[in-house]
Amino acid sequence: MPVPITSYRASRQTIWAGLVALACAILSGWIALRWPYAWIPTGLLFTSAGLVLYFTLRPPIEIYETHLKLWNRVIPWSQIRRLDRSATLPLIVQLTLADKTRILLVYPGDPDSSNSLLRHLRRFSREALIEGVPYRQFWGEAPAKPKDRKQTAPQRYPLLLPEDEADIERMFQRLKTVGHIDQKSSDEK
Repeated sequence: MPVPITSYRASRQTIWAGLVALACAILSGWIALRWPYAWIPTGLLFTSAGLVLYFTLRPPIEIYETHLKLWNRVIPWSQIRRLDRSATLPLIVQLTLADKTRILLVYPGDPDSSNSLLRHLRRFSREALIEGVPYRQFWGEAPAKPKDRKQTAPQRYPLLLPEDEADIERMFQRLKTVGHIDQKSSDEK
């Protein structure tokens, strides 16, 4: 059985926040028994406590070399086609898979572990568009060259006019035969 590279659990602070919201909801419910308008904050507090505790008590997110384990679902890295971050705290990332399935990842962790999880997701999703940018371009790597494309020699542009080329060719031939280009030195000998 493979061992995870790292595991991301919800922050303990979010557990306490959920429990405090639940306690406030119970208190608000008790007040609502005497004052009916208190049912509005009671409902809001129960809803927020339920959401916070739901995301906090989920199994940890595990990073493996070959796959990502989100709660009880295993997702191979090669299946992730797009990775878009919506928020930082809590970390909200939308994953789009090869079969067009979208998964909303909500991670209620501290800022350091949220950044670490996001970096791991971006690093291992080699076939994905990250925030709409291809993987290689996002990480500053050179784009892959097509393998079946033939390499052609670079096109050469003429630097001299044809008359100048002929002049240079004439001087070169003279240099080869006489040993120097200067006319005066050849006449003096």
